[in-house]
Amino acid sequence: YKAGSFDFTKVEIKDKGDKVQIKLYLKAKLADPWKSRDWPVRGNGFSLQMAFLFIDKDHKDGSGHAEGLPGLNVGFKDDARWEKVIIISPQGKTRLKSEINQKAKSFKADIVLPLKVKPSGKKIIATVSKADLGGLEKGWGYQLVVQSNEGYPAKGDLLTRKVNQTGGEHRFGGGRDDDCDPHAIDILVPPGKGGKDEIKAQHDILKAYKCGTLVKLPMVYP
Repeated sequence: YKAGSFDFTKVEIKDKGDKVQIKLYLKAKLADPWKSRDWPVRGNGFSLQMAFLFIDKDHKDGSGHAEGLPGLNVGFKDDARWEKVIIISPQGKTRLKSEINQKAKSFKADIVLPLKVKPSGKKIIATVSKADLGGLEKGWGYQLVVQSNEGYPAKGDLLTRKVNQTGGEHRFGGGRDDDCDPHAIDILVPPGKGGKDEIKAQHDILKAYKCGTLVKLPMVYP
């Protein structure tokens, strides 16, 4: 694990006709130490990162899903709930569909899997069907939750790695060993410009949890 591997510095969302292209930029070059091309269910050429791009289409109070996908341990503000989420993973579609059917069936209709995901230097490029998203409109809100791909997840977790109290081999530290804390490594915060003030805002949001109450993430409305 190289420093910066889970630190996303920029997100680009581009209209490509009947498709939408998403570019996620990292601080560290992508790597494939677990040789995803050789997995039983062929992967996408990188191993470590796992990202969830949540989309709020209407910015209406109480509209959409209030909780994130299983394993993330996050919620969303009442006026920033999500209608669609794109999973950007090193895992192939067969594994993802199997995991979704087992662990996230209630969200299945609103989960979008990319047509293609590829690594390129410090970028992950995902292409999705615009029809699967239900269009692409100005005024939509976005929240990117960055995690680590976990090939052997806990029973209810959707291929995500927990944030434990103490770090170790293949384990993030700085959290708790129960499921009270959010399992997120990086998130977006308004205004989404990358200023130093956003670092503090990230910390303040992610540490504001209590057992039995999920942190509530905002959306960025570009």
